[in-house]
Formats: sequence, structure tokens, C-alpha cells
Amino acid sequence: MRTTLKRGLGRAETNGHLASPLSPLTAMARYGGRRRHPFLRLIGKAFLWLFVFLLVAAGALAGGAWLFINESVSAIRPHTKEVKEAQVILDAPVAGQPTTALIVGYDHRRFGVDRNQSSRSDTLMLVRADPKKKTVSLLSFPRDLVVTIPSCNGHPSFQDRINAAFSECGPKGSLKTVKELTGLPINYVITVNFKGFIDIVNRLGGVYLDIDQRYFNNNEGVGAGSTYATINLHPGYQLLNGQQALSFVRYRHTDSDLYRVVRQQEFVKAIKQQISSFWAITKVPGIVNVITHNVEVAKGGSKQIDPAEVYSYAKLAYDLPAGNFQQVAIDGLTGYYELNAPPDAIQQAVQRFTNPDTSAAARAANVATGRKAKPAGGPDPSTVTIEVQNGNGKAGSAGDAGYLLSKDGYKVANGGNADNFGYFHTKVEYDASKADAQAAAQAVANLFGDGEVAAAPAGSGQTTMLRVIVGQTFHGSLGPGPNREAIPKRQPPAVTRDLSLFPKLRGLRKRLGFLVLAPRVRERSSALDSQEPTRIYKVDGHNSLRLTYRTGQNEYWGIEETSWTDAPILNGPTLTRRIRGRSYLLFFNRSHLHMVGFKENGAAYWVVNTLLDRMSNETMLAIAQGMKPAGAP
Repeated sequence: MRTTLKRGLGRAETNGHLASPLSPLTAMARYGGRRRHPFLRLIGKAFLWLFVFLLVAAGALAGGAWLFINESVSAIRPHTKEVKEAQVILDAPVAGQPTTALIVGYDHRRFGVDRNQSSRSDTLMLVRADPKKKTVSLLSFPRDLVVTIPSCNGHPSFQDRINAAFSECGPKGSLKTVKELTGLPINYVITVNFKGFIDIVNRLGGVYLDIDQRYFNNNEGVGAGSTYATINLHPGYQLLNGQQALSFVRYRHTDSDLYRVVRQQEFVKAIKQQISSFWAITKVPGIVNVITHNVEVAKGGSKQIDPAEVYSYAKLAYDLPAGNFQQVAIDGLTGYYELNAPPDAIQQAVQRFTNPDTSAAARAANVATGRKAKPAGGPDPSTVTIEVQNGNGKAGSAGDAGYLLSKDGYKVANGGNADNFGYFHTKVEYDASKADAQAAAQAVANLFGDGEVAAAPAGSGQTTMLRVIVGQTFHGSLGPGPNREAIPKRQPPAVTRDLSLFPKLRGLRKRLGFLVLAPRVRERSSALDSQEPTRIYKVDGHNSLRLTYRTGQNEYWGIEETSWTDAPILNGPTLTRRIRGRSYLLFFNRSHLHMVGFKENGAAYWVVNTLLDRMSNETMLAIAQGMKPAGAP
């Protein structure tokens, strides 16, 4: 399937110890003014944030360990012919504007076709960082997605799985394919050799991951024809070394590429949570060498990356508000060994990627808990009055902007010329005495892409809710309106009462050393998994219990109980809600509730959804609310 999007002209889009995803690179404003010791601490954290953001999926080990030292920055700049060729077709980043990077994780050390065996990219992921809105979003492409691959290296364009673009044409082929598929400008390309993945994870001390099921494959005695990697993982929250982590994120023995993409994103999230919990700067020097030998970072505009821009994105990552890290998937995929997307699926995914709805989780939580809330994204345009003024001196600018705003439903009046023609960015001033005026101003500023929001100064004589002063960056068109992600409608939880675990778990408190809870309900189609329904084990020295369920769709969800109350997985919930006397930590993937956690009685408990979040938000909450002491059903 081939889809091309066009950009609006008015929007410049051009037992381990670790942490959190964030985006690569662009020419952002510099951050400074830190005292020596706090700065050194931030360097370590910022490096890890940046590193993790590029430590994507099955080996996207990008980004710049010790990037604050120029020699290391130089080491990851383009040095191979293939990456230099890809750099030519990158778009130059614009200071202060959103930027996008393509991360390519590949199997072999050489690019293109290995004469002995074809080399293909296992990981293709777009990463977008928006410094103004303080958002970072990921868009993953399943390697088995069938697309049109543009002509390259003498090949005419052809239909194939997206990872064949790398096999036939190297990183330039992957870049051209993704650009034509999405219609997006791409400012950076980051190539990562899987060879360094295992070593990197090991040098970081491993990564803690919540494993949804029993993963096992042993190739002994199978012979050379086996196509699946060896793997031996038990369900539950645990520390994985480099080989185990690689096996997990690349696994697709008993499922499809859809699940592998999600496992890759779960890995990224786990790194994000760990970096916010603990890290060791002493590990950094050992990581530098591995990264610089396995990563190249090319920047658009024939420019080279520098430590200042890397630091600025690390800072963005470190300060990222909860819920502003968005994972985007392509919906509606069909097939198994080859995946096909519906005609409009790519456009919809790109829209969510470039315009993430950071209010989706809160709105979904309100729906699931029965709360009423004001609509996000500002008031309805029909209730917003706007005076439009010309602040750039270009004839007709105010009229054009006013016309476009009126088409979006706003009540617009032409205010003539502004006080001067020196406005570079469009400015949106709001009447602070009017309810929802600031939210309305932000929504309008977003339409201009780089609009600045400020309260109207006293004595300005403003009579409308908003005043828009059109700046020089307005070129006759507006960007898309706020992305309002559809929120699942409230529905009864799909659960059934089941007290069978109470007698089985009743005697475990003394053995585990904390109060064991049992679920009073389970998802309606589920039963305890036949392979490993319950597991008692230690994680980081803490006693833990895992309950693993299998649904009627052959997917897995689980309940974890542990004495490790500050486990990294509980760090940075999207939001919290207090329901019937218990405070819940809610972790969303956009509008889908992926995990519900809580702490009480000196222990931590969480319910984790299936990999594809098949269970409804209401079902997840019902299971968590139904957990009671095993001694008293």
C-alpha cells in the first residue's frame, strides 16, 4: 500500500539501572546557567534519556553516549558512503520547530545487500520531538508491512515488505520509502547495528521488563534449518540481560509482527522508567565505545550534529510531562506473514504522530470512571470571537488568516494593522477575564504551528476573546486542528466473578512476607494459563508473585505482586485516580489503559493488559478494584 500526505504550508514541521525514551536531535534553543555539581548530575541523566530514546526496539541503540564531549559526537557523525548518501535527501531542521528522525536498526555490519546473505532492517521507527508543545511521539513500521519502495540503485519502484528497502538500497532506500509513504519531512537518520545491542544492555546492567507469558524455544537437535532464536523467559517482572532483551524484542515465533512492534515499544518504555528511577554514571565510559562503533547519526541541511543540540533534546526528554510521550501504531492491519494497511490507515497514524492528543488519557480515564470533564483542546470554535490584525506588512495576510479561521468555525473580525509589522511568529493574545480564553488561544496558536500565546496587556482595548496578530511565518495556510482521538465509549467491564484463587493464595503471606491479594473477578474469556499460571520468585532481591491469564484470543495478561514498592515500572504514571479509598497509578497508551498499579500494606500490586491492550479500560479497573486480601474473599 502506498500513501502520500501533503503538508500545509503554514506549519513548519519540518537487575539493571536505566531509563526513558526521548528524541534525537535538532537545532533547539540552548539551555544553560547550571552550577557545576547539579550540571554533572544532569549530564548523566540527560545522556541516558537521549541514549534510551535511541535505544529503540530490537537494537536502535542510538544517540550519543557522552555526547557532551566533541570527540564522541564526531564518532557518530556519518562516515560510511551509504549514510552520507542518505544525508543528502534529509530535510534541514528549523530552530525551535518540531523535528523528526528515522531510526534504522539492521542485522549486519555492512549496509545494503551482503554478498553472502541479504541484510534487512528489523527496526524502522520515526521519532518526533516538539519543543514548544513538549511532546515526543514514536511511529513504528512493522517490518512485514507491504509498501511501494521507490526506485534506487538501478531498481525500478516495486512492491515488497518495507524492510526490503534497506536490503536493496541501504539506509537511503529506507529513508526514501518512509518519506514517500508518510509525506513527512525527516531531519535525521540514525542507523544502528544490532551487533552492539547485547553489549550495550549488559553494560547498563540489564533492563527490567514485565514479561507477559512463558517464552521458550530451544534449537538443540533441530538442525541448521531452524529460523527462530533460542529464548527461555518466564512470566513476570524481571531483569533481562542483553541476549534475553534482544530475544524478547525480536520474538515472533508464535505470533506476528504486530506483537513484535509492541514488544519493542515496551522495551523503550521500560528503559524510560528505569532512567527516572536510578542510573549509574560509572557505566557511561564503557557504553561510549560500543555506541560509537555501532551508530551513525546524519542531519539534514548538510549540517553536523553538535553537543548543544543533543543536550537540548536530552533536556526536553528529562522535563517531559507525564502523558506527553506518545506511542503510535498503524491501525487496521491485516495479514500475518505479510501485513497490509487500509487506504487511510497511514494518514491517520501520521496525524496522531504529528499532532498527538495529550488529553486522550485523561479523557479516557474520566469516561471509564464516570467522571464529567470539560472538553480538552479549548472551547468550541463557534463560541470564540477573534480580532485578526496584520503584523507582518504583507498585504492580505490578516484577511487570509481570518478567512481560514472562519472556515474552522471561529467568529472573526478584521482588526486592520497591528501596532507594527515586526512580528515574526504569529501572536495570539487572550482576554484573561473570559473563561477558557487561554485554552482557546492555545488551540488557535496550534493552527499556526509556531503561534505564541500571551494574556492581552492591560489597556489594549481588546473586545474579543482573542486577538491574532499575524506574523511573517504565516504563508497562507493553517495546520490541522487539534487531533481529538476517539475515546472508547463507557461500557460494562467484561468480567466474571471468580473466587477460586482465594484458598490457593491464602497461605502465601508468611512465605512472601507481604499481604497477598487475590482477584475477585477475571476477564470474561480468560483462564489461568496452563503453562505457568502462578509463579513465586525474586526480583532485585524482593519476593514476588505472578498470576498469568490467557484470553480467548490467545493473548496474555497478568497480575504482579511484590515487596518492591519502588520498582521502576511504577515510575511516571500517566495520571492517578482515587477510587473507593484506594489510589491507583494509571499507565495509558494514548486512550488505552495498559497498566493499573497501587501500593498498600508495604507492597506493590499491578494489573497489566495484553500486549495489544485488548481488555477495555473498565475491565482493567474492575480487576484492580476487585483485588482483596486472600484470607477474606
